[in-house]
Amino acid sequence: MTGCVHSVCVREGGGVPKLPLRVAKLGAEGIEGDKQRSRRRAVIIYSLERIEGLREEGHPVSAPGSLGENITVEGLDWDSLAVGDRLQVGETLLELTGHTAPCHMIENQFSDGDSGRIEEGRFPGWSRWCAAVLGEGLVRPGDIVETGASGQS
Repeated sequence: MTGCVHSVCVREGGGVPKLPLRVAKLGAEGIEGDKQRSRRRAVIIYSLERIEGLREEGHPVSAPGSLGENITVEGLDWDSLAVGDRLQVGETLLELTGHTAPCHMIENQFSDGDSGRIEEGRFPGWSRWCAAVLGEGLVRPGDIVETGASGQS
């Protein structure tokens, strides 16, 4: 499965909204200039198609990065992703470690203030993904994203 990077976003010190970059360096601690609480959650990934779907439902998602994601991708079959899948993203290799729960910091991006709209348990396939950085490198908008089977690069 192949897609591409739509945007790469960070916020110095963490938080939202995350703001777009032309290029970002990814390492074991995540994206340079951004802060995550755990190395297993070093990078948050979301789907441009899911953002567009939320907008179609009437949610005022303002831009990629406003839901706290670092990398927004397009063209991937979001429903087919699973824990352990590896993604080659530009020069980097990422491994999906789990879904990330929405927090109150993004409630203003939902028409009813319910960020649970992207909670995996309630709405399967709509969650953001956490990923660990297995191979360091640079990522830019337009980079190819390739997925493989679980445990393969």
